[in-house]
Amino acid sequence: MRVQSLPITLIGPGGAGKTTVGRLLAERLGTIFVDLDQCFRDRAGDISDFIDRFGYRAYAHANVEICRSVMIERNGRRVVALSSGFMTYPPDVHPQYSSLHRDIERHPTTFVLLPSLDRDICVAETVRRQITRPFARPAAREEAVIRERFPVHVGLRAGKIETMRTIEAVVDEILAAMPPQSAPRARLIIT
Repeated sequence: MRVQSLPITLIGPGGAGKTTVGRLLAERLGTIFVDLDQCFRDRAGDISDFIDRFGYRAYAHANVEICRSVMIERNGRRVVALSSGFMTYPPDVHPQYSSLHRDIERHPTTFVLLPSLDRDICVAETVRRQITRPFARPAAREEAVIRERFPVHVGLRAGKIETMRTIEAVVDEILAAMPPQSAPRARLIIT
């Protein structure tokens, strides 16, 4: 069993602003930014190719492993953007997923980023942002995924941050919402 600091963690759908916000937040805090999707690509290759070859469940399992290793390898204060579906995996996808999910969700430095807390606005804005990306799903499929995951994201116990405003305002809100004592002293147990 190893005990590590739990990072500032950003959750939300693709296109919510996790990477953009995470980079500026890390810069303001003078720390590193870790994008879980990039970690996956660095270790296992293209995400779409991996899913095509091995299936979504195998991807989710591998992504939990990579997330766990990021938590172990990257000690100290940092900002981590989780993959868009990370908090929506089935509980049995990995033996440690349920406890990791619980610890991330309940931590005071975990934030759910959504364009809006209004479902229809969130879906429309997320689809608009996502379809401009080179790896985007077709708009109808993207909309279905966002609609399916929206209740999970808004139902998480973590703080919610709306991102349809300047990035500086979003980062300011996150910084204001962070308990000063929790970020450097927070602990996560990884078994």
